[in-house]
Amino acid sequence: MKIRETASVISQECLCDGIYSMVIATKAAESAQAGQFVMIYPGSAARLLPRPISICEISPGAVRIVYRIAGAGTEEMSHLRAGDPVEILGPNGNGFFAAVREDIRPDTKALLLGGGIGIPPMLELAKSLECDVAIAAGYRSADEMFLTRELLAAGRLYVATDDGSAGTRGTVMDAVRENGIDADIIFACGPRPMLVAVKSYAAKKGISAYLSMEERMACGIGACLGCVCASAGIDDHSKVKNKRVCADGPVFPASEVEL
Repeated sequence: MKIRETASVISQECLCDGIYSMVIATKAAESAQAGQFVMIYPGSAARLLPRPISICEISPGAVRIVYRIAGAGTEEMSHLRAGDPVEILGPNGNGFFAAVREDIRPDTKALLLGGGIGIPPMLELAKSLECDVAIAAGYRSADEMFLTRELLAAGRLYVATDDGSAGTRGTVMDAVRENGIDADIIFACGPRPMLVAVKSYAAKKGISAYLSMEERMACGIGACLGCVCASAGIDDHSKVKNKRVCADGPVFPASEVEL
């Protein structure tokens, strides 16, 4: 159940250039699940719209978010310190377990694919899955690698970098092929070209895949239709082939979205 509240920052640190980790004391932690997100409202009246940030980890009474500075709103967030108030709405959206929890068995081989800022939601998912977990994380370079210690503790970790400075040179799909990783189910979050490749790979292999979509959002509750993505079927809300990422997603079966 989502609520809007004035929460409190527990801690904040810079993980690498432009990437920050913030832990927030919030009631949203009581019902949050892997794959959901929170809306962070800026303190400045000059910036009205909240910023959607994926939940990275959930602990009793707190959630952790990991985000990249992408503009004035996230730049403002990066200056918050322990004890500062922060206005949030959450948890929002449908997470990874909305439709698949009953499909996960102890012998299931789950493959988690994260690219760039799509890596953080993979951490809580990896910790939540009670099965065999392989994680492929894609970074620009070795200098930008973050969350690797936590990911290593949650599953078998494979790394890909654009420049080849660590792990496999190329994308997470290159790492999957190079290391011969097989899977019964795939979960992915990252830039659109990555999700296109994941969807194609899963279809060819006959593997169920679930994609967490990244779109710009305005309201975060499904009212404004500002974050729609193309869908395979007609949406009951909009009556066209669209899905609202904030309300219907952000996680979708790969077969339900057009990329």
